[in-house]
Amino acid sequence: MANSTAEKTNAAPVTAMSVLAPAVGWLIPGAGHMMQKRWIRGLLLFVSIVSLFLLGLAMQGRIYRANGGDILDILGFVGDVGAGALYILTLANDWGQGAIAFATADYGTKFIIVAGLLNFIAVADAYHIAIGKKK
Repeated sequence: MANSTAEKTNAAPVTAMSVLAPAVGWLIPGAGHMMQKRWIRGLLLFVSIVSLFLLGLAMQGRIYRANGGDILDILGFVGDVGAGALYILTLANDWGQGAIAFATADYGTKFIIVAGLLNFIAVADAYHIAIGKKK
């Protein structure tokens, strides 16, 4: 009983910043850091993630859609969704839907997935800064 009480007191308090920074950071890469006045880190994340995503699209990479099919498609979808507004904008404009016909398109698909995964890491980092676990 004493351990559960001690564990509850060590939990980070829920603040507006601990909710908003990760949410906005997911939607706009790097924005969660910029909200917390981490300008350079936020700008570097924004440039890196947007560049990876746009290069992937320029190489005719494919965007994964939500489906219950193959496990690799599901994992690709999770990676793509991490890019936030970039993914939403891409779906809305029906970009990235071509068939992968050559090697650069396959690399482009991986660039898009990596952009989303990097944004997930940035979101976690923004959250840890917001709760005071990281400076």
